[in-house]
Amino acid sequence: QVQLVESGGGLVQAGGSLRLSCAASGRTFSNYVRAWFRQAPGKEREFLAAISWSGGTISYLDSVKGRFTISRDNAKNTVYLQMNSLKPEDTAVYYCAARYISRREYEYWGQGTQVTVSS
Repeated sequence: QVQLVESGGGLVQAGGSLRLSCAASGRTFSNYVRAWFRQAPGKEREFLAAISWSGGTISYLDSVKGRFTISRDNAKNTVYLQMNSLKPEDTAVYYCAARYISRREYEYWGQGTQVTVSS
């Protein structure tokens, strides 16, 4: 059974930092794109960042470029999201996801971790 488990969320003051982790199990994720999304209350889920298997291709939502950094450790089947200069508007539930390189839709999702940024 494939599982993605996020960790590292919590409460932080504006300007602070958090590092989210997403550990995958149940299969190998060779040639899988790993990504982070978030969903704020009353809003749709939005894409934040994605990273290819090799780490050679990375993309970000414009509003988090320069503040968030996605990375992965394939030996640990884990993807990370380093979040710096956090703002109250970054408050949301953060989800990790995975899709095979040739697929358009993300097929595996974590349960989410809450990030709350106080002003």
